[in-house]
Amino acid sequence: MVSEEQQRRLSRNIIIAAALAVTLFIIAAIVTLRTFNDVDRYKTAVGEIRNVALSDGSALHLNSDSEAEVRYTDNGRKVRLIKGEASFQVAHDKDRPFEVEARSAVVRAVGTVFNVRLRPSLIELTVTRGAITVRCGDKAAQRVAAGNGAVLQPRNIVLTRLDPDMISQRTAWRHGMIVLNGETVEQAAGEFNRYRVAPILIGDMRASSLRISGHFRTNDSHGFLAQMQGRLPVRVVDGEDGSVMLLYRDEPEQAKPAPSPA
Repeated sequence: MVSEEQQRRLSRNIIIAAALAVTLFIIAAIVTLRTFNDVDRYKTAVGEIRNVALSDGSALHLNSDSEAEVRYTDNGRKVRLIKGEASFQVAHDKDRPFEVEARSAVVRAVGTVFNVRLRPSLIELTVTRGAITVRCGDKAAQRVAAGNGAVLQPRNIVLTRLDPDMISQRTAWRHGMIVLNGETVEQAAGEFNRYRVAPILIGDMRASSLRISGHFRTNDSHGFLAQMQGRLPVRVVDGEDGSVMLLYRDEPEQAKPAPSPA
């Protein structure tokens, strides 16, 4: 049988435990709220390119339909690229490394300029100034210097040497441009679709493998379509919803000269 003193002691312990649990909950809520409030979120709509001056002196450039979170701590600067593509111009601060998390990859820089693009099955990294280190999963970090890039997958890093034309092509969006150097029509359509609400569709596989070059504004897909029709056997069909269908244009047969009389 439990004595009255034991009951009082048990009740007191229950009250203390409950008070402690409430205190811990409040502390956790405050920490979570502060962490949440310390995160700055930036995003762009389809067709929008945004330049953001960060408080540490760095610059964040977001391509169309992209999103990123930025958070500062006492010993670091952290960015999470959620979707799309971003270019980073990092202010030098050796005591506070600048880290970009993109899926399973983490890119670390101190003072440099680099570009990160999230593609469906990989991440495309381009370094234009300085150097960065990058790691994926449990793989050892690798260094990537200016003029080089990397293809990043969950457990794989492939370093690539980039010529000036390739670097210019990858970073042309910063100037509102799309540069095509012999890409297929399907690849070109995919680039322009990043800036269009209603897509360019391939309606004939014969048209998809044709190739095209040129410099175009990101917001001038109509100019691209007009030039493509003038250069290639491609027919453009406008959809009622604003989309565009690309079809192969069969060239009419040349009229054969009549046979000369015998």
